[in-house]
Amino acid sequence: MNKMIKIRNEEEADYETVEEITRRSFWNLYIPGCNEHYLVHIMRSHEDFLPELDLVIEVGNQIIGNIMYTKTKLIDETGEEKDILTFGPVCILPEYQRKGYGKKLLEYSFEQAVALDYDVIVIFGNPNNYVNRGFKSCKKYKICLENGTYPSAMMIKELKPGVLDGRKWVYHQSPVFEIDEQEAERFDEGLESMEKKYQPRQEEFFIHSHSVIQ
Repeated sequence: MNKMIKIRNEEEADYETVEEITRRSFWNLYIPGCNEHYLVHIMRSHEDFLPELDLVIEVGNQIIGNIMYTKTKLIDETGEEKDILTFGPVCILPEYQRKGYGKKLLEYSFEQAVALDYDVIVIFGNPNNYVNRGFKSCKKYKICLENGTYPSAMMIKELKPGVLDGRKWVYHQSPVFEIDEQEAERFDEGLESMEKKYQPRQEEFFIHSHSVIQ
């Protein structure tokens, strides 16, 4: 931890490095292989992408992680819309994980989001990774999906406490996350070959991602 840590905006010269880091971080984590690096590749040109919140973290001038944000929205029962944020992919190279770098990157990104006048973040992830960063169950904020369910993996962070005032909201995800699996496969075939394999933690992800809170 003696090396200099720097967080800055991603630059075009970083694109391939960031995609490689994303691939290494997510490979065989949730499914055999991964498609998060393809999502990073296509996300930058999407209208919902926020380049101001596209950040990399460097240790000793080496990029070790990245976080990307996109705009999304909540709609209440009267049809009123609220512009909010979601982030992902967010990653730290495996050899640098559990050393505080992810926390630094997240907290810095929250500060930048507040500076841009955003006040709510909605994410999907493993609660174990995010509850200590101030995220709470979507059920506690009455935020559901369009089908009326409250996924266990959907969590909310108020960047300004109390801004969600008890109304019921429906979360509408950006279409950028609707990945064409065949295109993702073709993109990956052009990269260095890595072995796809099953890991027990993939089952944990499947359970989390398919569970709802009643």
